[in-house]
Amino acid sequence: MDRKKLLGITVLFAAMLAASFFGGIYVASEGGEMGFFGESALLPQGIAPSVDFSPFWKSWKILDEEYVFSDKPTEEERLWGAISGLVGSIGDPYSVFLPPEEAETFEEDISGNFEGVGMEIAVKDDILTVIAPLHGTPAEKAGILAGDKIMTIDGVETGVLSINEAVRKIRGSAGTSVHLKIFREGKELEFDVSRQKIEIPTLETEIKDGVFILTLHHFSGNSPSLFREALRGFVISNSKKLVIDLRNNPGGFLEAAIDLTSWFVPVGEPIVREDLGEGKEERVHRSRGYDVFNDDLKIVILVNQGSASASEIMAGALSEYGVATLIGEKTFGKASVQELISVTDDTFIKLTIAKWLTPKGVSISMDGLKPDITIPMTEKDLETKKDPQLERAITFLNEGH
Repeated sequence: MDRKKLLGITVLFAAMLAASFFGGIYVASEGGEMGFFGESALLPQGIAPSVDFSPFWKSWKILDEEYVFSDKPTEEERLWGAISGLVGSIGDPYSVFLPPEEAETFEEDISGNFEGVGMEIAVKDDILTVIAPLHGTPAEKAGILAGDKIMTIDGVETGVLSINEAVRKIRGSAGTSVHLKIFREGKELEFDVSRQKIEIPTLETEIKDGVFILTLHHFSGNSPSLFREALRGFVISNSKKLVIDLRNNPGGFLEAAIDLTSWFVPVGEPIVREDLGEGKEERVHRSRGYDVFNDDLKIVILVNQGSASASEIMAGALSEYGVATLIGEKTFGKASVQELISVTDDTFIKLTIAKWLTPKGVSISMDGLKPDITIPMTEKDLETKKDPQLERAITFLNEGH
């Protein structure tokens, strides 16, 4: 079975969607009725002999014989629905089944090539929530913010939609638009957001008041090489003060997070721990030891509620090793591991198989990371394009406190 490891980054708008089943077998009895397994058939490994599948097949037959309309789903569509229901039964919004259409969409998303509005979403506290709008996308330009709760999509309440249904409603062809009703800090807001082809940004640098500012928008496949070049620019600048801005960075690939963090952590030291569940041995991902900077280096990492997954791994590790000071707002709290498992040639299960822990064993998944210095960003700051979090980081580095 083909497997691909993913860092739990929720959705790159588009998104990671749906739920799962298994490829069981069934045989026809002499009377023509469907039964799950004949007397001589073996149960699939891991399925308890006590499981009675007759209610499933009775329901299948009822649908065949009693449903009045002619547009009932095909047998394949019913199978995909059953698989989706099975995975949905575990109650994990990040574990989903991808039938053919969604699987194709997902593969476009992780390649960074899709059309939509450009934001990452997740279900948090049973509400469809924006993790972060991606930099420079229609969602950001329209004023969508990290933490916004999406209440309706084109007039349809999101509470009755699965994540994949919500994604399908928000995505669409470039040049069209989607109407979103948002709940933010006690206020109801409405946005018409135009769709366009989304190109996921990665990294930008600038120098301000003697401080080198490295803004990382996403942990993509090319992040390690871009980060290496940015650090070369930092060294050439002769500055000893570095800001790594991970605000509204919803995550990305695990390998990228480990590679980037390895520039600041001694070789062999844990960067992140992978808790695989009760009775399974923990997996530890360690620094590759690029650690070339001396103790004169001062680092601030900027975080907010749009910092998730890989961002939380990097920020958590550098904070616990005393390498960096965290400034900003509490992070999103999304640190689980999904694995993409092939079911058929054109369908997958994206299943949560582990959760991330910091080097000291602290779970990131629920509460997120709390900054050492909390600086809120108000709507007035956004309107006037002020950045008190970055200003505080620069002051901290230049004044030493």
